[in-house]
Amino acid sequence: MPDVTNQAQPPLEFIPPAFNPLVLRVIQLGLPSYLRWKTAISQIEADNVEVLVNLYRQFQEGKIRFLIAFRHPQATDPLCLGYLLSQLVPRVARQEGISLQHPIHAHFIYDRGITLWAGSQVGWIASKLGATPIQRGKADWTGLRSARDLFANGRFPMAAAPEGATNGLSEIVNPLEPGIAQMGFWCAEDLHKAGRDEQVLIVPIGIQYSYVADPWGAIANLLTKLETYSGLPSTYSHPHLPSSLYPRLLSLAERLLSLMEDFYTRFYHQKLPEIPAKSEEINIFIAARLNALLNVVLQVAEQYFDLQPKGNFNDRCRRVEQAGWNYIFREDYKDVKSLSSLERDLGDRIAEEANLRMWHMRLVESLVAVTGNYVHEKPTAERFAETTLLIWDVVTRIRGGNPFQRPLLGKQKAKITVGEPLSISERYLVYKGSRQGARQAVADFTKDLQRAMEDLIVK
Repeated sequence: MPDVTNQAQPPLEFIPPAFNPLVLRVIQLGLPSYLRWKTAISQIEADNVEVLVNLYRQFQEGKIRFLIAFRHPQATDPLCLGYLLSQLVPRVARQEGISLQHPIHAHFIYDRGITLWAGSQVGWIASKLGATPIQRGKADWTGLRSARDLFANGRFPMAAAPEGATNGLSEIVNPLEPGIAQMGFWCAEDLHKAGRDEQVLIVPIGIQYSYVADPWGAIANLLTKLETYSGLPSTYSHPHLPSSLYPRLLSLAERLLSLMEDFYTRFYHQKLPEIPAKSEEINIFIAARLNALLNVVLQVAEQYFDLQPKGNFNDRCRRVEQAGWNYIFREDYKDVKSLSSLERDLGDRIAEEANLRMWHMRLVESLVAVTGNYVHEKPTAERFAETTLLIWDVVTRIRGGNPFQRPLLGKQKAKITVGEPLSISERYLVYKGSRQGARQAVADFTKDLQRAMEDLIVK
């Protein structure tokens, strides 16, 4: 599809949820086949599904409102959640002798920007599934009001990814955004004002991916392609073992780091700190270099948009993204016909420039969760594959390709783990006590949710 973000245009319109049970039924019936034929996922299993069954029972009895806070390592996560709700929850409910009203579903909160790269048809489908969009990085009051109303009054529970974006790593949870906790307290507040006594809960759900058969050969082949593209001599070896692949992965990482460091210091006039190399701490050295590089890459975008580098990398990425959207989707373009051809062409030049500056931020998004130790501390095929694919993402962005069309290294199994629900209602008195108490309650709950989601990772 053409890159619509190279042209200035009116602001992104809100896509209101318009749930259609027929569309949901068609999607649910076709989901198993879609997963089998269009993704790498060949099987999905889940633990503690009975917890979710009990929550849906209480929800349908009018006793609780709840939100599913799910891990977001890759783009197939919502499909896995859809399979959990449409296939596994009803199955376990039948086994437990619990009668649930159908359909079993959730109002998903999704990023409004998804429709820009996935296509407008995704927005239509999301709307008919009762999902509601949010524009990340700004106070999207229309989107927030919709999500808030659905949480308190929607036909189904809510579902959202508190990490905000995929990080490509099954065993590392990104810092959570506070929006999930805030919406939980808003729901408790709305119920209290309406004189309703439902309890408000947030249930953490972990998602991890593993390969049905270790794809060492596919990983080695992908490394060879990346080495060739990066100008490294291929050190192809057989059999493909972690001991032979890890030095290649390190060499590729160092090559990419060196080229990108030179690129940003030479052409963007950025200064990188001197980091002393210690051979016995090569992973720490690479992690420090990567952290310094990501900082200056973001600065290139922030300087253009006149933004101050505040918060962690995820926070900074969201502000850069929203600044870029503001340059592309412009309030003064609501009436495009009133603009002269010259004004429209100048707007397109600004949109092109903003899109290019956002490209730097996308590089950071691809690498923000990389620690430098992820593979070294546990050299599994999954960690090798995830890290190699993140490098592929960066190389693909540099080449101007589509990072969402990743190579499939092998068939995967998705493991879903339902955690114990965390109560918002138990903390509501602290939240409503004062403005400072509200901020502290949101921060404390977000920390507890982070810990709960990290505890769901199967090591």
